[in-house]
Amino acid sequence: MVCFEEITVSLPDGYSAYGRYWSPQTCRGSILHLHGIQSHAAWYEVSARALCEAGYAVLQPDRRGSGRNQQQRGHAESSEQLLGDGRACLDELARRSGRSSSHVLGISWGGKMACAMYAHQPEGIDGLILVTPGLFPVVTVPAAEKFRIGLSMLSNPSKHYDIPLNDPELFTADTNWQAYLRDDALQLHEATAGFFLASRRMDKVARRLPGAKPVPLLMMLAKDERIIDNVETTEFIRKMNWPDRKIITYENSRHTLEFDPDKDHYLQDLVGWLAEHDSGKA
Repeated sequence: MVCFEEITVSLPDGYSAYGRYWSPQTCRGSILHLHGIQSHAAWYEVSARALCEAGYAVLQPDRRGSGRNQQQRGHAESSEQLLGDGRACLDELARRSGRSSSHVLGISWGGKMACAMYAHQPEGIDGLILVTPGLFPVVTVPAAEKFRIGLSMLSNPSKHYDIPLNDPELFTADTNWQAYLRDDALQLHEATAGFFLASRRMDKVARRLPGAKPVPLLMMLAKDERIIDNVETTEFIRKMNWPDRKIITYENSRHTLEFDPDKDHYLQDLVGWLAEHDSGKA
């Protein structure tokens, strides 16, 4: 029976981050699986399990200050710190899987993180899988709140502000999953001024992606999307001069694809694309 091992990942500043490592019987590749701004590894157990059953080693880290990581809740000091954390997770995945390079799968905010990681340091990354990536959000912090966050960076970078995504209907139309989200004690509802600024600066890094060396890229979008701008996101990817790009939109889904009716198609497409892009690197 496929299952995950709970691990800790040592980040560059000594922070011990929770993670789930899925180890297949025979490893055909490896995937770093990055969650969104509010979520954590447990939201995406279905996709991680499907990938492992298909032969991929999967590392799902909970981002520092989120999920099961209680230290410095909702905080990050800089975009450089977050990118360093991502690289440490890639290194941990390589050590455990024995694979010299991996695909990076990023969901929502994690999709922005995946783009920024590759634009910043492409070594060790074979391809990008962007699932409803948070490159161009339509739900954002109000302007007055942004002003207060900016002031807090001068006096109290650890001050918390609401993440404006607390309505479960933004993520899924499925009432059972909506109930799960409402009751999820590990979900992150606030982040610090430091984190919001780090995330804003990461936007600039992620948008350097078109200038990076091309790798295979898969983007998966929800037709009934309420968190990101599908049109602007699609235009950004289509304008990139990368030869191997694929965009799939799921008609019956909202933002979190594996919570909705097209889940099986999503998982089949995900595994199928990976099978076509196995790097063969050990």
